[in-house]
Amino acid sequence: MTTSIVNSKLKMTTSIGGQLLLKPPNYLVKGGVLQTPVGISVTVRRRKAYNRLLFFHNHCYGVNPRLCSNDGRGEVYVNPHQDVDMIKDSASNTGDGYIALFVRMLGLDHDPLDREQAVIALWKYSLGGKQCVDMILQFPGSVNLTVNLLRSESHATCEAAAGFLRMISSVNMYRELVADSGAIEEINAFLRRSSLSSDVKEQSLCTLWNLSVDEKLTNKIAKSDLLPLLIKFLEDEDVRVKEAAGGVLANLALTASNHNNMIEAGVVPKLAMLLKNEVEGSKVIKNEARNVLLELAKDEYRKILILEEGLLLVPLVGAAAYKSFRPALYSWPSLPDGTKIEQNPKPSRYGASELLLGLNIEDKNANIEEEKMKAMVGRTRQQFLARIGAIETEEQNTSRGELPSNPRFTLLPWIDGVARLALILGLEDESAIARAADAIADASINEHMRVSFKEAGVINPLVRLINHPSDTVKLAVIRAIQSLSISNDVCQRLEEQNALCSLIYLLSNSEISKSLTRMILDILTRILDPSKEMKSMFYNGPVNGSIKARSAARNAGLTGNENMKVASTTSLETANVVDLLDSIVLSRLVDIMRTSSPDLQRKAASILEFAAVIEACMEKILSIDLETGLDAVFQQKTLNDTESEVDMQNPELHALEVEEAGHAISAASRLLTRLLDFEKFCHKVNASHFTKLLRKVLKSDIPLYHKDWVAACLVKLSYLSGPNFDYDNPINLEVTLYETIPRLIEQMKTSYSPEVEEAAVVELNRIISEEVVNSTRAVAAEGGIFPLVKLLENGSERAVEAALAILYNLSMESENHAAIIAAGGVPILRRLVQAQRSHWMRALRLLRTLPT
Repeated sequence: MTTSIVNSKLKMTTSIGGQLLLKPPNYLVKGGVLQTPVGISVTVRRRKAYNRLLFFHNHCYGVNPRLCSNDGRGEVYVNPHQDVDMIKDSASNTGDGYIALFVRMLGLDHDPLDREQAVIALWKYSLGGKQCVDMILQFPGSVNLTVNLLRSESHATCEAAAGFLRMISSVNMYRELVADSGAIEEINAFLRRSSLSSDVKEQSLCTLWNLSVDEKLTNKIAKSDLLPLLIKFLEDEDVRVKEAAGGVLANLALTASNHNNMIEAGVVPKLAMLLKNEVEGSKVIKNEARNVLLELAKDEYRKILILEEGLLLVPLVGAAAYKSFRPALYSWPSLPDGTKIEQNPKPSRYGASELLLGLNIEDKNANIEEEKMKAMVGRTRQQFLARIGAIETEEQNTSRGELPSNPRFTLLPWIDGVARLALILGLEDESAIARAADAIADASINEHMRVSFKEAGVINPLVRLINHPSDTVKLAVIRAIQSLSISNDVCQRLEEQNALCSLIYLLSNSEISKSLTRMILDILTRILDPSKEMKSMFYNGPVNGSIKARSAARNAGLTGNENMKVASTTSLETANVVDLLDSIVLSRLVDIMRTSSPDLQRKAASILEFAAVIEACMEKILSIDLETGLDAVFQQKTLNDTESEVDMQNPELHALEVEEAGHAISAASRLLTRLLDFEKFCHKVNASHFTKLLRKVLKSDIPLYHKDWVAACLVKLSYLSGPNFDYDNPINLEVTLYETIPRLIEQMKTSYSPEVEEAAVVELNRIISEEVVNSTRAVAAEGGIFPLVKLLENGSERAVEAALAILYNLSMESENHAAIIAAGGVPILRRLVQAQRSHWMRALRLLRTLPT
């Protein structure tokens, strides 16, 4: 065979039976290897009909390529040691020869082995960088032919094709070309093969990683069914595959429209696992996992999913802020919540005793609760980092290069995150303190996290910061306390730390914002809960033990010896609540009831009810104009709206407003009922005025369970003019029609207890048998016919007898016949008659009244 150059294109002819020898001018063949002027080695292999194609070796340019960042989101291979002039010279010498030949041999009409060697040659050549890629892509069809090779059964061919596409897609201007050639679809199908080598998976995923830099292509990748595959590859044994899959997910997370799909595919648990302490992994995959989760955490609801996986969103406040951290010297070791532990040896000057206590906290001889143990371990780690000045250094370096989307936060396992936030609260930087308090508020999503923060010792600094001069810090601290106070244990700790004094002092200032007022009222409502003692008997331990005794027993068991110092007294015992709830604060609460929203009215009424329980506070309550506040609550604007006005508005919003109004009215009714126990208040209150208001409320459409205290208060108001049990009394009649009958019917509908159903229907039958005016109409209007018919089939003998009596009274009005028949009463009555049970005559009489 001979070769010649025509018009700068390499032409090849073959002679059958001869040896195929490709030898451009000035090229020398030594030992079957073609030597080029620039040192590129091409192997010449012999075959029966054709010679095997030429291909480049890995050491084309003398060194292996290195991975570097292209634009922060993709990846390219470059060789920092290669000579640019040599590349240009090489490109000019080989562009018309080898590149054209290799691209041509990618064609479908060539042997698979020839195509394999051609794509390997092009892949090796493209490792030279963008100039080499530009040289290859000047020949049209190279990308499409390479994508087609992904369907090959040869692993070497697939790896080379994917690697070549990876290099092409690393150049910005060619990414769309690669996507248009169907690379995403082919890689999607290719990655689903049962057996793939790690190298093949890495090259394919890195191609997707490069393509996902383009936002248009990101949407295309996200809309395909690649997400489950990417998540699956996060568990691959090869760390390079993990990193490539994580890189694609990190780019997908930068587009907010992809977040829902990623959440539904289950990306959060997989990525969260990579960031936990007990899981080993490369820094690259950890940073990628952090990138994705930080993007998802920008949404409040998705943030909760991340928190539930045991990760905390912790603000990066800067290493300089930790310079103000001063660990206590010559201090006895203590638990993070402040509980002291006495030890005989003198503690170390540099805090080594506390460090050793944290390192040995899992000693089997120490009887310490798990939450306290985790708090000690977390505090030991974070204080050690702060002492040596290493805290946040890694996060700061990461934020400069690898966390462009959210550089102000990082994610830590909850043990370290809780301890880090507790540590920040003790710094001097106001911005850092405020951000840490906000993070605590966001992280307190369940009882586990609230108790963890309590054990980590955040309650003490938070209480101290309530009176901070900065409004920003004060607002963030109150918000954190509000979220934590949902826990009964936290409320007890707040009492012990005398938080009531600071909170009540703030509330007495009428110039504070509405948001701050709402949060303070929320906290005080939980601490000063009128039903608190009853709740504590059921939730906080045995009934026959006091709170102090239970707390002492719990604290004494922390170390299993007598060296533990126990001190548990509530602020209700150490501070004078009567002095705290002075006339100024009580007047402020009345103003809130008079001018605020129903939610704030409910909370203010609840605190006033707590004060009413304390007999010493009654004199102060009688001295304020409490009636104006009650009057405002009972005259809710929502209840005065006409039906036409409601129809024009949003019905869902109206239902929510009615619900909130019901809560406020119920709390105010409960307060008024308690106040009526005091004779001085009874002489002072305008009973007829409040009776009129409550009768109107009783007839309104507030939820039934809010009418309980309204009815009780109405009955108690009626006692001011003397007891009257006659149903002809308007108050008793209205209570029966609008509270008692609906409540009994609701019990029949919703109760799963046969005893409760029986008691409700028997009581309802008693009311109707006493000929209460309009009682049967009230039963029908409340939908009582259907549960009554159901009782005929499933109820006890006594319940069936009472239900038959009520239905017979209802059947006296013809408009109820259709409802009884629709409820299936006729076949049930016939079965009762045929069974000839004790009440079959009553069932027969009812059956004869129906139009059957």
